[in-house]
Amino acid sequence: MNIFLQAVGVVCALGSDLPTIRSRMWATQMPESVAPTDQYTPGRVLHLGRVQAQLPALAQVPLQQRSRHNALLAQALQDIRGPAQAALARYGPSRIAVVLGGSAPGLEEGEHAVRYRKAHGAWPPGYDYAQQTLGSGAAFVARELGATGPAYTISTACSSGAKALASAARLLRAGYVDAVVAGGADALSAFTIAGFSALESVSAERCNPMSLHRCGINLGEGAALFLVTRDSGPVRLAGWGETSDAHHMSAPEPSGQGAADAMAQALARAGVAARAVDYLNLHGTATVQNDAMESRAVAAVLGCEIPVSATKPMTGHALAAAGAIEAALAWATLVDNPHGHLPPHWFDGARDPALSALHLVQPGTSLGRLPRYVLSNSFAFGGSNAALLFAQA
Repeated sequence: MNIFLQAVGVVCALGSDLPTIRSRMWATQMPESVAPTDQYTPGRVLHLGRVQAQLPALAQVPLQQRSRHNALLAQALQDIRGPAQAALARYGPSRIAVVLGGSAPGLEEGEHAVRYRKAHGAWPPGYDYAQQTLGSGAAFVARELGATGPAYTISTACSSGAKALASAARLLRAGYVDAVVAGGADALSAFTIAGFSALESVSAERCNPMSLHRCGINLGEGAALFLVTRDSGPVRLAGWGETSDAHHMSAPEPSGQGAADAMAQALARAGVAARAVDYLNLHGTATVQNDAMESRAVAAVLGCEIPVSATKPMTGHALAAAGAIEAALAWATLVDNPHGHLPPHWFDGARDPALSALHLVQPGTSLGRLPRYVLSNSFAFGGSNAALLFAQA
């Protein structure tokens, strides 16, 4: 049974709609989308992938669902609302599911509320602790659409958004529903930045994946949503793989075996040979251990000839939304791209000789033809690995 992505909506540091994101992604000059700011860390300037667009107001939704996290989802929902409503009319509300990757909705609102309580001795008006409920985003999207099928959140850190798409495929193949709105969202907050800073994982400068000088991530935010069905559509979710390292709470398993197994599973499920993959979007966080592990895994499964790049220097690492946003970049690479333009790998050019010699995409690179298969990696704390293989329909 084939699974198709019918429509996509995405917002991230690169832009708030797919045409803008596509043009900035393929620019021959590095976009200034990940930029220095001390908005969340007064007195400490960091490069962050902030969404600059004015997001939809949520005054009409229940207080429990008002958050920047859900405003990001509302922005992404705009571009798939029409197809989603058509699916609702065709199949009925109970046959439409919502599956999202998420990590910590409402953190910024919670931070503001704590500061207010400290200053005034009471919680502020317009705040409800339920804004921080993990399932807030899925409930919000289901309410916005009027969908009454299964609605839930997957929270596996940075693989969440990718795993939501795999979960959508399983729901459809099992026949539980006829359409799924799937994706992920995450919003920046001081709490999140402090947490990653405590792990010494944050780079103050633009992140530098696969470089000898890499020293950490740039955090980001955003959301991406897909309408996923069994009906033929522009992009096919040809395969997916999910593994668990069970190695360490935050560090990846050094050999990359779990990551390699996830990629191999995706290829095997699709019945596609590694040599058929035209491009791989690396997880590419620019941390010392992740890049070392991933380069080993990619070399073992795909070899070193397939074009690869890390797009997080353009978007920031949007955590639970990263896999969904990078799936949207895969969509952009497969659809309306007759020359096969590929997302470039922006870094300082100083390759780490200790890493596998992967084929990093240079700015302006194209295949000269329409891409056929695009693979996207997402790896997370706790050793949660996911790989998604997208194909021309």
